[in-house]
Amino acid sequence: MSDRIVIIGAGQAGAQAVASLRGEGYQGALTMVGDEAYPPYQRPPLSKTYLAGTFERERLFLKPDAFYADAKCEVILGARATHIDRGNRVVTLSDGRTLSYDKLLLATGSRVRRIPIPGSDLDGVHYLRDIADVDRLRPAFVKGARLAVVGGGYIGLEVAAVALKYGLQVDVFEAMDRVMARAVSPVVSAFYERVHREAGVRFHLRTGVEAILGKGQVEGVRAGGETHPADLALVGIGVVPNEELAREAGLGCDDGIVVNEFAETGDPAIYAAGDCTRHIGRDGHPVRLESVQNAIDQAKHAALAMMGKHTPYKEVPWFWSDQYDLKLQIAGLAWPDDQTVLRGDPAARKFAVFHLREGRVAAVESVNAAPEYLVGRKLIAEGKAIAPEKLADTAIPMKNIS
Repeated sequence: MSDRIVIIGAGQAGAQAVASLRGEGYQGALTMVGDEAYPPYQRPPLSKTYLAGTFERERLFLKPDAFYADAKCEVILGARATHIDRGNRVVTLSDGRTLSYDKLLLATGSRVRRIPIPGSDLDGVHYLRDIADVDRLRPAFVKGARLAVVGGGYIGLEVAAVALKYGLQVDVFEAMDRVMARAVSPVVSAFYERVHREAGVRFHLRTGVEAILGKGQVEGVRAGGETHPADLALVGIGVVPNEELAREAGLGCDDGIVVNEFAETGDPAIYAAGDCTRHIGRDGHPVRLESVQNAIDQAKHAALAMMGKHTPYKEVPWFWSDQYDLKLQIAGLAWPDDQTVLRGDPAARKFAVFHLREGRVAAVESVNAAPEYLVGRKLIAEGKAIAPEKLADTAIPMKNIS
């Protein structure tokens, strides 16, 4: 059994690993290192209720401080790992400290993708990934202010929804031909575009932002060859995995730290979990997931593997987004050539889209339709073939579909 386990990353995966290791009976020394000033906290509320001011900061934290003390876990904050000496099993931190390890968990997460255009360094250009980002953004949410949202994905649309509640004027610029194109089906994209337009959002699809304009402060954006006035900009164009530490240590990386079904890297002493990893998904294809579910479940499996209890990671991935009074819940991973089945009426603001692959439910997208999501998730896990007409028939309760 290891005498010391070091966890690099104080996020959802890191916190779960601490809980799982102690829960599985690990008695050795345990250290968690985080580069932020805060212990592990939830990120999903940041672009929703925390930005809206309806979710207090204290509620963001995943565990009370006493949890780490009770777990006898040393927590080092405000420091990042800069080097891994695999031969001697030593990690060097940015403050000069070194930590020896018997087993190492990389839970380094991801960071926002920066936009490489003129004006991206102006005051008033914001990203949203951590508490400090929201604390900088919220004071700029003044009634009548003009917000340019660059990117029509989850973050961009969630921020747009909150901004409208503050009375801002919102323009969303999306390079692709529909919103949330990488995450949802065309039916769901069209529904959310309509809802946002009705709420007052102006969309500019197939329109990339070429420059952010202003003298010291944001005054507008140039997109599609035209100038659009703006007082601030929120850039939400995705995230990139924090894999540099692993790559420099010689570990396999491919848009994420490559791990097997047990969250093991190519080094038997090093594991990885969460947004920073690439693993083989349930469908047999390599995938990197950016979700709370993946961070939690993969960290659990990493902890089990470190304890010699190897259990393959085959969980059904799930995701969600809150916009206005709408809860979007997704389970599974859809493919472009899946057969889609619509259940319910989007006009009623309550419906679901099922994705069938070889007759089996591979994914489900539900809007304000919890039964469809919950049963759909179960059907994905079971891998049963379901008749499309049965899924589409709202006269049949979801609980009776199996």
